[in-house]
Formats: sequence, structure tokens, C-alpha cells
Amino acid sequence: MTIPLLDFSDLPLFDRILPEHVGPAVDDLLVKADAALERVTAPDFPASWSDISRVLDVATEKLGRAWGAVSHLNSVADTPELRAVYNAALPRVTEFWTRLGADERLYAKYKAIDASTLNAEQRQAHKNAIRNFVLSGAELPGAAKERFASIQERQAELSQKFSENALDATDAFAYYATADEVVGIPEDVLETARAQAQAEDKAGYRLSLKIPSYLPVMQFAASSALRETLYKAYTTRASDQAPAEFSRFDNSAVMREILALRLEEAQLLGYRNFGEVSVVAKMAQSPEEVITFLRDLARRARPYAEKDVADLRAFAHEKLNQPDPQPWDYAYIGEKLKEARYAFSEQEVKQYFTAPKVLAGLFRIVETLFEVAIRKDSAPVWKPGVEFYRIERKGQLMGQFYLDPAARTGKRGGAWMDDARARWLRPDTGKLQTPVAHLVCNFAEGVGSKPALLTHDDVTTLFHEFGHGLHHLLTQVNEHDVSGISGVEWDAVELPSQFMENFCWEWEVLKHMTAHMDTGEPLPRALFDKMLAAKNFQSGMQTLRQVEFSLFDMLLHTSHNPSDDLMSLLNEVRKETAVISAPSYSRTAHTFSHIFSGGYAAGYYSYKWAEVLSADAYAAFEEAAAASGGEDAGKTTVTVETGRKYRQAILEAGGSRPAMESFKAFRGREPSLDALLRHQGMT
Repeated sequence: MTIPLLDFSDLPLFDRILPEHVGPAVDDLLVKADAALERVTAPDFPASWSDISRVLDVATEKLGRAWGAVSHLNSVADTPELRAVYNAALPRVTEFWTRLGADERLYAKYKAIDASTLNAEQRQAHKNAIRNFVLSGAELPGAAKERFASIQERQAELSQKFSENALDATDAFAYYATADEVVGIPEDVLETARAQAQAEDKAGYRLSLKIPSYLPVMQFAASSALRETLYKAYTTRASDQAPAEFSRFDNSAVMREILALRLEEAQLLGYRNFGEVSVVAKMAQSPEEVITFLRDLARRARPYAEKDVADLRAFAHEKLNQPDPQPWDYAYIGEKLKEARYAFSEQEVKQYFTAPKVLAGLFRIVETLFEVAIRKDSAPVWKPGVEFYRIERKGQLMGQFYLDPAARTGKRGGAWMDDARARWLRPDTGKLQTPVAHLVCNFAEGVGSKPALLTHDDVTTLFHEFGHGLHHLLTQVNEHDVSGISGVEWDAVELPSQFMENFCWEWEVLKHMTAHMDTGEPLPRALFDKMLAAKNFQSGMQTLRQVEFSLFDMLLHTSHNPSDDLMSLLNEVRKETAVISAPSYSRTAHTFSHIFSGGYAAGYYSYKWAEVLSADAYAAFEEAAAASGGEDAGKTTVTVETGRKYRQAILEAGGSRPAMESFKAFRGREPSLDALLRHQGMT
């Protein structure tokens, strides 16, 4: 049997990978990785960075790439067959990485490497490696090390189970609405819902908990009863509050065990809690610093959030005859208030954001700002509709990326970027390996011959993920452990993604990425001005919502006893931060995939932390444009010059130096909170 997962000659053969290939590929790669580990840890093997890399890193990089392809398919094209083989192989793969990270023989080799013989990139990678050995249990004695390893394996299983439960609970729900119930919902959403119902031989409109279906119902459906039905289903997914037929997806026990294992892991390593472990590799110095940052931000945002809610309540009472709005009403009220206050609706704006035009506009700003060219390319893909591109500078290939934009059954919710392959000057061939990324979103698909329409939020999400992609793809670092996003502190990794979001509010950018779906006309300037006026609509509420998630996450991993009911903690955090009370049945934590299965445990604060960095970084472009005197030609010149400086200081440097050094190389100083507050209208 030919196994496509073992073909490393170029790009992954996604169109040929089958479930039956996973087991044999993992078997083969684990044997080779184990052999490489034994070889480099032999007493006579030199303590040399390049020699270890040539043997061990080559073997483990292939294992990582193959398993990464399987994990990617598990996220975007889940099937019962793939899930079964993935779950069967997961403990073995986890066991190897855990054992590798805690191998005292390998740790000793790394400690014996003479750092003075390394270049700057290698020194940073070496420094990270020594730290990671300690955090991986390399210094633990026998029984403690064995327990540490079993904790890692069990955590991997539980995180996968959490993710599966969240996906399955989302996919399992469907509500078939009548024409009377769907009044107010945009026509393009209804066309999709009608087609999905017809495909199942059902009458009416199939509404789901996938965001392209759920969100328009909450924003536009005139029926409060319909909104309540979907809201309750959405906020009780994968929890003990879900209907009995969905009880098999309850994540309660999974979450308790994950938290208990994280606490035990931290204590084995000599820390008081998992929050302390989490910040070791981050910019923040301690959980207390994070908690202080979050509470300070909440204090500053609260007056604006309270005014947001007061405005919503007054409008609901005076204009909508709703004196006592409920949690499922606020998105609808907010949309109506925005329409009344700013004389436009999200649905009106959406007609101008056709997916092909948005993508062309995104590519245009990236090409201008970072002096690159983006071209359509070809590669094997996992689903029709997935596209593949290459990024070049001066004719030289910088990197390539897959774009998978559409929501579908069997695809994990949300949006993300991950790497298929890192930039690396390969020690086995001496050739430069260029990076490859996956960019994944969950947008609505077009119906019939019509192009997909994106909301402005969708556009912002696309720019966000593309920012992550640029960080991975434009790196000029040759050491794979610190190239691109690798080695970047987790609370700085959102800087390039959130930085890119700013361009979604620039007229010079938007006018080139809009075309009305019927007329082809670009977004009118008058409509853009209304959008801009509404940019910070409810920014106080949105900031407090992010603080709520972040503070809950950090307290969950510092002061919370895993055996206690975590809802008590969540309710306490909501009392401290929220300006709209959630119903007692709300269980949003049960699908909080970022912290239970997505790598953000005790790190969700990173979004707000990095937003300070990204807002301040973008302020450099605003300052340069202002200094140009406002002339378009001069403005373009300084923008390109500033973009070049940003690219070189932030994107190209990757993880080859501390994030603060990269930021200061760009801005000439440490970051300030002022730009963030100004951008969000909270000054």
C-alpha cells in the first residue's frame, strides 16, 4: 500500500489521504523518530546543534508534518472513520512527544551545547528548548516523570473529546422554522436555510447553530420566541442543561478532569497553579499582572458599557415596546438601534462584500503594504471550494497557503490559521524549505450562481487570520523552531492578526474590495461614513465581554479548585464584569474551545494583551500618514515605508527574539494602552 502521508517531496497529498493510511504512517514515523532519538542520545554522539538537528529534527519534523495533516483533516473534514483512527493514534503520538520533551539524556545534550557556537536564531531556539525541557518534566524524578507523562496523554484525549462534543452538539441541532417565524431574517440566509430543509425533504427553513445561520437569526429575526429557542440551544450546547437527547455531548466531567490534571501538572513542576506555568513562556510576568491588567481595562470600559446597555434598554422600551428585554433580545435591539442611529443596517452593507471582491481587496493591500505578489497556485485539497495561493517577492517564492472559507457539517467552528510546514534551512539537504499555512474560516456559502456574501465582521475575521498567515509566511528566519509564529510568546502572537483588522476600516482599502452583488457598484462613501460612525458602537460592552472570558480563564487556572462547580466562578466573574445578566442555564464555558482544546489555557487574555500591541503598531501608520500632509501620493509612500519597517521588525523576525524587542525595533519604545482606548472610542 502506498501511503501518501509518507510522501514529503512537496505538499501534503490531501486528496489521497484515507483513514486507513493513518495507522501505518504513524507506525513508520514513530519508529524512525525513536531511532533518531536513541542515536542522538548515545554517549558518543556529539553535543552539537547542527548534528542533533540533522538527525533528530529531521525525523521529528516529518512526524509533525504528517500528524499535522491528519489533525487538520480531523478539524475540517471530520468523518466517523477518520475520527476513529485519529483517536487510536493520538495517545501514541502524544506519548512520543511527551517522552521526547522529558528525556533527560537529550536534555543533557542540549545543556552541553556551547551557545557561543550558535548564530542568533539558534541561540534563541536553544534558550527556548532548555526552558521547554524543564516545563516538559525533564528534571522530574522517576515516578513523578511517569505521572507527568500519563497526565499529558490523558489531557490530549480529553481535549480531543471536548472538541468532538462541541462539534457534535453543534451539528446535532436543527430547527425547522415556518415562514411566519423567519420574518426579518435576510433573504440570502433564508435561501440557504430553505435549500438545506429541502435537501432533507423537510418543509420550511432549516436553522442551525453554525454561525452563518445562528447569528443572522439573533440579529434580524422579528420573533423573540425564535431567538430564544436558538439562544437557549446555543448557550447550553455540550452541557448538562442541553435536552436529554443531547446529554451524550455533555462536557462537564471532561472539563473537571482537564482542570484537575492541569493543576497536578503544575504542582509536579513546582508551581502553585497552571496559570503560573502558562505565563513562563509569555510576555506577562505573572498571573497577578494579567489579572491586574484585565481589571484595569474593565474599570476603564465599564462606564462606556453601562451607557451602551442604558441606550439599548431605552430604545427597546421607547421604540420596540420591549420594557424588559431578555438576553436573546439584545443582538436584535442592537441591530435596530444601529439602523436608527446611523441609518444603515449590516444587511445593507453585506450586499457589497462579495467574497471574490473581498479577497481581491485583501490581496491588494497586502501586496502594496508588504511589497509582495499573491498568485493563484495549485495543490491537492481536501474539499471542493478550497483554494491555494503562493506569495512571492521579486519573483522569489516566500510561502504558500490554503484558504478554506465555508462552513459545513464536520468542520470545527470558528476561524484559525495553522502551519502545514515551517520555513527551515533543512540540515539534511541544505535547501531552504518555504512555509505553508492553512487559513480556515466558517462563512456562509453562495446559493446557486450567486457569490458568497460576507458581513463586515466576516471581512474582519478574514483579515485577522491572514495576519496570522503573514506572520508565518513572510518570516526570514531559517531555524524552524523560531521561524514564523514558532517561538513567539503566546500573548504576542495575536499582534499581526489584530493589526490587520485595522485596514477593514480604511476607505482607501474598502473602496477596492466592494462590489454590490446585483449592480457591481462599490460601497458608497456615504455608507462607509455611517459604518465608521458606528465603528465603536457597543465597544464598551464588547470589551467587558472579552475581559469576562479572559478573567474567567485566568481565575479558573489560578484560584479555582477543580473539584468545585466552575459555574460558581463564572457567575462571580459575570457579577464583576458583565452588564447584561446571563440566564441561569447559560453554559458558555462548555464550548470554550480556546481554553479546553485550543491552546489558550490561562492565555485567553492574550487577545486583549496583544490588542494593545497591535493598536499601538497601527498608530505608527496613522502618524506617518498624518505627517505626509494628507496628499495621496505622499500618504502611499510613507505607508509603504512604514509597512516595510513593520514587515522587517515584526513579521520577518518571527520568534527569533523576544516580542518586546521586535516591538521596540518597530516603534522605538514600549507599547502604550492609549492607542487601544482611542481606537475603541473609550477616551
